[in-house]
Amino acid sequence: MKLKKEKEQRLVLLYLINMDTTKEKDLLHTYKLWVNSFMEDTPISQLDDLISNDIMGYGTTTDERAFGVKEVKDLCSLGQEQRQYLKDYSYNLDIIKKQYSNNGETAVIAGEIDLSFKSNKVKTELALRISTVLFYEADKWKIIHWHGSVGVESEGDTWHKDEWKRENERLQKKVDEQTAELRTCLENLKATQAQLIQSEKMASLGELTAGIAHEIQNPLNFVNNFSELNKELVAEAVEELEKGDLEETKVILKDIGDNSEKINHHGKRADAIVKGMLAHSRTGKGEKASTDLNTLAEEYLKLSYHGLRAKDKSFNADFKTDFDPNLPKMDVIPQDIGRVLLNLFNNAFQAVSATALSTEALAKVDSEYKPLVTVSTKKTDSGIEISVSDNGSGIPEEIKEKIFQPFFTTKPTGQGTGLGLSVSYDIVKAHGGELKVKSEAAGGSTFSIELPTKQ
Repeated sequence: MKLKKEKEQRLVLLYLINMDTTKEKDLLHTYKLWVNSFMEDTPISQLDDLISNDIMGYGTTTDERAFGVKEVKDLCSLGQEQRQYLKDYSYNLDIIKKQYSNNGETAVIAGEIDLSFKSNKVKTELALRISTVLFYEADKWKIIHWHGSVGVESEGDTWHKDEWKRENERLQKKVDEQTAELRTCLENLKATQAQLIQSEKMASLGELTAGIAHEIQNPLNFVNNFSELNKELVAEAVEELEKGDLEETKVILKDIGDNSEKINHHGKRADAIVKGMLAHSRTGKGEKASTDLNTLAEEYLKLSYHGLRAKDKSFNADFKTDFDPNLPKMDVIPQDIGRVLLNLFNNAFQAVSATALSTEALAKVDSEYKPLVTVSTKKTDSGIEISVSDNGSGIPEEIKEKIFQPFFTTKPTGQGTGLGLSVSYDIVKAHGGELKVKSEAAGGSTFSIELPTKQ
């Protein structure tokens, strides 16, 4: 490595000995003209022959930087304007270092400038240094880069390295502390968000409970009733066998078989409701499954309706469905889409219920008002659409853009987390779909879930 460096130095020295004297004079002349452009009131136009189009450089302050010919000219013009206010202005240039590349086409020159002037009768003396990089092209030297600096008393710390090191260490420590604080805040926010979403999920589960209790009661009633009936039929069959009447026994046994099928059917229905409840309460993401959305919508509509009726005895509303019989099955996470539907159904029922109460409070302005929620499905060119419409008072225009934002709610304090529609929006987005709303003043609202066939 040492031999290679010595060889390069010998090549440079050999080149300098043989360098064209005119070329070196041109180099020094170009450098001095360049320095004078900053230090004297020389014509700015002379820079056109001195600098490269790609020139860039930095002066002695943070705002003295320029990229390109125009910015360099502007910087020189500014310097000439400032010098008009200085008295006894003088300077002396001393070239302290000059170095060339191996091929002599690039050079670096460093010059020291002793500057003296008076401003407001105060004499100031400065030691400046301008380091410049030039390259030789088309028989001319051109400045490509420069850097200005102000000298300090200590030659060993001209660039204030120790000060910069200490300052960098201080700033780095501050950044590390702030990063740690931000990381802690982020973890706390994530934990809080998870808790709030789980709270919203459990709140919707609580609303489901009453509806599930009502829904599960029906199949259980069938199971109990047909079990009692089969018990009686078994006794009758035994009597007929003792009489020797085989034909009547066969009829009774057939009835027992039919009843057993009904018991099995309603038992599975109850089992499906329980499994749906458990799936809804799971914290995991779940897996997609081919799902009949008509059936899913009908089940959650009934659960929402019966849940609200059990929760509030004054609740009074009606609902109807308009399902597309040719709706294709979709690959969705049933419990997640079920949560979305439940939230939309609950909101719709609460909207029409509030409108009904408001109508009564206004001395029955519209005595013919009948609260109604309509659920419809249809196949579209790109997938399917599920719409939930109500004939309530509608959503005010000024809050329509906010309803999908987290924590925004129009419900009284303690009656809503403000996460229902936000979580629903995210669930639909995760399925590659869109959740939209249309509403008019006193014209009700319609929420539409659009799910693509290909996800």
